Amino acid sequence: MAPKRAVRLSLKTPTHAVCVVGVVTLVDVHSDVPKGASSFGVSGSSGVEVFMVYNGTHVTKPIGKASWPLDTDADMAVSVGTASKELKDFKVKVSYFGEQEGRALGHSVLYLTGVDISLDVDTGRTGKVERSRGDKSTWRWGPEGYGAILMVNCDRDNHRSTEPDLTHSQLTSLADLQDMSPMLLSCNGPDKLFDSHKLVLNVSFSDSKRVRVFCARGGNSLSDYKEVLGPQRRSYKVERQPGEQEIRFYVEGLTFPDDDFLGLVSLSVSLVDARALLEVTLFTDTVVFRMAPWIMTPNTQPPEELYVCSVVDEHGSNEKFLEDMSYLTLKASCKLVICPWVENRNDRWIQDEMEFGYIEAPHKSFPVVFDSPRNRGLRDFPYKRVLGPDFGYVTREIPSAAPSSLDSFGNLDVSPPVTVGGMEYPLGRILIGSSFPKSGGRQMARVVRNFLKAQKVQAPVELYSDWLAVGHVDEFLTFVPTSDQKRFRLLLASPRACLKLFEEKMEEGYGEAAQFDGLKYKAKISINEMLADRRLQRDSLHAQRCIDWNRDVLKRELGLAESDIVDIPQLFFRNGLYAEAFFPDMVNMVVLGKYLGIPKPYGPIIDGRCCLEERVRSLLEPLGLHCIFIDDYLSYHELLGEIHCGTNVRRKPFPFKWWNMVP
Repeated sequence: MAPKRAVRLSLKTPTHAVCVVGVVTLVDVHSDVPKGASSFGVSGSSGVEVFMVYNGTHVTKPIGKASWPLDTDADMAVSVGTASKELKDFKVKVSYFGEQEGRALGHSVLYLTGVDISLDVDTGRTGKVERSRGDKSTWRWGPEGYGAILMVNCDRDNHRSTEPDLTHSQLTSLADLQDMSPMLLSCNGPDKLFDSHKLVLNVSFSDSKRVRVFCARGGNSLSDYKEVLGPQRRSYKVERQPGEQEIRFYVEGLTFPDDDFLGLVSLSVSLVDARALLEVTLFTDTVVFRMAPWIMTPNTQPPEELYVCSVVDEHGSNEKFLEDMSYLTLKASCKLVICPWVENRNDRWIQDEMEFGYIEAPHKSFPVVFDSPRNRGLRDFPYKRVLGPDFGYVTREIPSAAPSSLDSFGNLDVSPPVTVGGMEYPLGRILIGSSFPKSGGRQMARVVRNFLKAQKVQAPVELYSDWLAVGHVDEFLTFVPTSDQKRFRLLLASPRACLKLFEEKMEEGYGEAAQFDGLKYKAKISINEMLADRRLQRDSLHAQRCIDWNRDVLKRELGLAESDIVDIPQLFFRNGLYAEAFFPDMVNMVVLGKYLGIPKPYGPIIDGRCCLEERVRSLLEPLGLHCIFIDDYLSYHELLGEIHCGTNVRRKPFPFKWWNMVP
């Protein structure tokens, strides 16, 4: 937009002004007036629109060809519809009259040079830059919204580099341009005008840390792309070539939304009159981008890759577990990625180390791994092995304290899309385990929680997980996809359901059937003994109360009904202040489409079948799911984890475009 200024006319010498196409320029017709003049008339050459700006309730418009009285509260304004071919090729003449309008007492002449200046980005979110006369300086959510989108350039397209692309102030790969958002500067006007006027790109100090801008001069050489704005460059005098009407730029995002960054950045171009000692800005056009958020994908999204670690310890290797994972990925038609011992350093908890998500703009999308602050044996794997071409990386480090167990990403999950009281969450809601409602205790680091909240599109919900020894939400909940109208179910670990099942089996005469039957390294315990064990009963009912508290929160925050929840039999025992799973925790499963890799519970064998497995099958298979029970007892359960803890899944992005929601 143009600053509110008026061009002052003179009776003695013609006045020259630069007029930007589509921008109204006010003209001062009152400052230099012939003696005795009481009115004025205006005429303009072809291509110039002349009009009066006035308040119709206080000013009466002259009838016919009558001139405007000078004592009227009305301002004259002009605009041009096209750029000039030469300097001063548009003309406006103002004539002043006394009592007799037929004879002018004097004239003022205004020569105009039209220049077409526009800074444009993909405000329509079509994947292409189109010329816009609308409001480019604001950003609006929703299907009727507008505003350009910028991705954080956090992948690594250059195989010779060891760092993400955003760390380089010089372009290192032409493929990297696809990760940036295009921006087009239109600058049509007489070449001589730009001898005395200049175009300047600007970015504010705060936004200069968030973006980098490259100027493109065609060609297929990296040297054809020069950084012109960024952390060390806040202003750039545009190097316009004679006859050049369009200059292309590429804008690179540097930081995700966070506690200190709302996600919006602005860039502007100004037309500056450089003839005076104090340069005068004649016109400024501003565009705004929103940084694309990091988005998690729930279990209901189709799997693309399953990650798992190969480990060797005092119990031996997990080779059999890897074979089971290979079978599972074959059934689910997704890729298996095995992280070798040399890269995981015997850290098998790959779910805890990282979380897969993605970022998306209208023209491009790629996965981004979020590296947790736990920093154990797997700490280098996301950065050294996952980061790569079209695969981004982001992390948040805890500044002053050692991470707790709740900072691991087994304590981070996301629901499928839900609607809550009329509020839609088309990308689901993030779930974080915390110490609430208990006073004090462990919770996820504030820097991580702030980051997740700042993404805006998956409003986080805090749950109570600090009653567990490890303290992760994946120990008592998961989501599975279904083919019915609801599209998913929430599975909750349920001591109540387990005790009820065992009571039923005892009443049917199977009280001597034993838990852990078939495990040679674990003492068996019969149904009768478990039901008579007051400590096990007390501890499991304590766990049930904790899960019920979360159940109420999940129903309220995700808009769930009881029919949306499936209770999975599970017992817990307390070891000191915290609870652990009594047998392999079946909720802690890996979900690959309709195929579920479930920890084998080693439940009581009745009629040749595990009654726990049979109950879970009866609950899930009618939903179109396939239950595959996998032995993880020694390699994971004994170490206070299960299958979900030891695996990680990269999933397809949502088809829904995040900018179409209203957070």
